[in-house]
Amino acid sequence: MSEPTLRIALTPGEPAGIGPDLCLQLAQQAHAVELVVIGDPALLAARAATLQLPFRYRLFDPATEARGTATGELCILPVDLQTAVACGQPDPANARYLLETLDRAVEGCRSGLFAGLVTGPLNKAVINAAGIPFSGHTEYLAAATGTRDVVMLLAAPGLRVALATTHVPLSRVSELITRKRLERVLRVLHAGLMNDFGIARPRISVCGLNPHAGEDGHLGREEIDTIIPVLQDLQAQGMDLDGPLAADTVFTPRHLEKTDAVLAMYHDQGLPVLKHTGFGRAVNITLGLPIVRTSVDHGTAFDLAGTGQADTGSLQAAIGAAIEIAGHRSRA
Repeated sequence: MSEPTLRIALTPGEPAGIGPDLCLQLAQQAHAVELVVIGDPALLAARAATLQLPFRYRLFDPATEARGTATGELCILPVDLQTAVACGQPDPANARYLLETLDRAVEGCRSGLFAGLVTGPLNKAVINAAGIPFSGHTEYLAAATGTRDVVMLLAAPGLRVALATTHVPLSRVSELITRKRLERVLRVLHAGLMNDFGIARPRISVCGLNPHAGEDGHLGREEIDTIIPVLQDLQAQGMDLDGPLAADTVFTPRHLEKTDAVLAMYHDQGLPVLKHTGFGRAVNITLGLPIVRTSVDHGTAFDLAGTGQADTGSLQAAIGAAIEIAGHRSRA
């Protein structure tokens, strides 16, 4: 007996960016899963005309059985824009629209209607300009699902990088790396590698915060006072952890072949390496959520919106990752 067809929710993200372009370009090929785009059909029709792409759609009907997506067709769960959109010109008036697409997707995932959520790129500044505090998809989805502890993980071929802190000023990183926070992050990362990637005994490399991992306290004491005690406690509980390691050598091929994921202490410690390695093929994954969520590894690219030059590689990788993780969770 064949497995049922999966339904994956897809939010295009910022309507003035390349998210709608990517959805339309993706629709030019068939998919074994049912991709449900949550957005405004009029927006997608207008962008299809700009891109000179064939476009037809059917409205999403939750009462029907899920089926694959045909070539040239989009399945759309409609959410109306607040104001008209011009390519490359974001308008804060559409901030509520953006958040409603996410809310509808979360609702569908939590009810079991969707097996996972793939998110297109947003521009945080546009939402904040509307007077809505917003620090990113990761934090918003954690709040929407009532999840205290989540971890941002980016995955590219041959490399996974998780973050102990995400979108915070560099000046605050040291104070945020507490024993309690680091332990929570490592527990979520360890469980995510097991449940979402099917790794029975995850091997995790942990970066130090300071250059050369503090050099025995000569370049900072965060490793001695915080990181090492947490690693020792969790190692005693059976976790396979290596660190704290100097971030300037942990990403060498010799070391990466012996690890399943690297935990970086802050955003720009680990992600430049990952994006250099796999930009356009990398996937942003939120570990710890009760729903499956993946995303593209790039931003809104306002300068490319409506030009036909957007690359669907990361979006296709994000869809593939959502399908894979949903499969692992269903078998867990």
